[in-house]
Amino acid sequence: MNDETMRMGTAGLRSQELYKRACRVIPGGVSSPVRAFRAVGGTPLFIEKGGGQYLYDVDGRRYLDVVNSWGALILGHAHPAVIEAMARACRDGTTFGAPCPAEVELAERITASYPGLEQLRFVSSGTEAVMSAIRVARAATGRDLIVKFSGCYHGHADHLLVAAGSGLATFGRPASAGVPAGFVAATRVLPLDDEEALQALFAAEGDRIAAVIIEPTPANHGLLLQRSEFLRALSQITGRHGALLIFDEVISGFRLARGGVAELTGITPDMATFGKVIGGGMPVGAFGGSRRVMAHLAPDGDTYQAGTLSGNPVAMAAGLTTLDFLIARSVWERLETLGAALQYALAPVVAGAPFPVTLVRAGSLFWLSFADDAAARTAVTLDKKALARFAALYHAMLARGVYLPPSAYEVCFLSASFEDKDIAYFADALQESLLVAAKV
Repeated sequence: MNDETMRMGTAGLRSQELYKRACRVIPGGVSSPVRAFRAVGGTPLFIEKGGGQYLYDVDGRRYLDVVNSWGALILGHAHPAVIEAMARACRDGTTFGAPCPAEVELAERITASYPGLEQLRFVSSGTEAVMSAIRVARAATGRDLIVKFSGCYHGHADHLLVAAGSGLATFGRPASAGVPAGFVAATRVLPLDDEEALQALFAAEGDRIAAVIIEPTPANHGLLLQRSEFLRALSQITGRHGALLIFDEVISGFRLARGGVAELTGITPDMATFGKVIGGGMPVGAFGGSRRVMAHLAPDGDTYQAGTLSGNPVAMAAGLTTLDFLIARSVWERLETLGAALQYALAPVVAGAPFPVTLVRAGSLFWLSFADDAAARTAVTLDKKALARFAALYHAMLARGVYLPPSAYEVCFLSASFEDKDIAYFADALQESLLVAAKV
């Protein structure tokens, strides 16, 4: 690492000044909590621009980016084809509040790609997608109860901000201030990878359960790779009891495969939600299912959902261009190759680490786990020592020009713009940074 790179550990003067200004007019100085660096300490970087696999902050420093806007930028920053498509769309107008051709084309691409999906509707975020899918599931089944899993995140809708209690199958309790207990009373929380708890809950309340929702590859509380047998058990038990199975593929959809985890496992859910990749870097979400299920949605049915900017032409152009690029070039093969190269390069690094650390990977998703259970499939709680080590690692990597998610629980994303030299650079930076973290 050169001297210039090694001086990049702290936020520059412009980032510090902008953060002070932001704190006066934006709560916490950020528009999403994890960006505030509270988990790692220090001042968040303010970003000026991105290009390919790199970010550039307002102080002119360059970083190798493994956040990629939390997985949305599968082709990397400012991909020329996506930017050109958006520019063409913008010249004709940014929003109409009316149908546009690109939303039909993007819906056709998604439904043709994902198993069992016949119809979908666009929204502007993953949170909206999940919230709307659950409303439709309740309407389709005539039931109220929703089942989710501890360690899975489905956005910040009130009834999904639920914390698990002490039992295996628990009544939900609010995980956030401002969420009345009544809002989560119809939500049940189960541990991941526990078929016994699943069976017990359905034996007790199966005729009241409208839907079970799960991230089939949970990636919001670490990367918790699930057994296909457990996912299959979910499909079977929901089918027997007349409940719907919802795969939340906001992260994994079009990231791990063209047909998401549904394609990889051969398990077809009743409904699915999407975001991130399908927007090509623009705010987009979508939810869908069979025509029978989606018929409950207004204007055909009596289940209401709407959005002023849903299906806007700029976002649709970005998403359509991204998916067409992915499909035409089989980019998932390249992403798997990159992921495998990263795993190979990091194997000796983590094996020789001065404290336990594990690389967990699924395709182009990866997580540097500081958990005791390296192969955890259920939600883990890191101790203070692990969290302190991660904070030290984070800033050491930042000093070496690598931009990680500022939380020990968040996963990393490779983009198709990565090259072999970037993998080697990341491995070298990690090896040096682990030595720094070991001093904590």
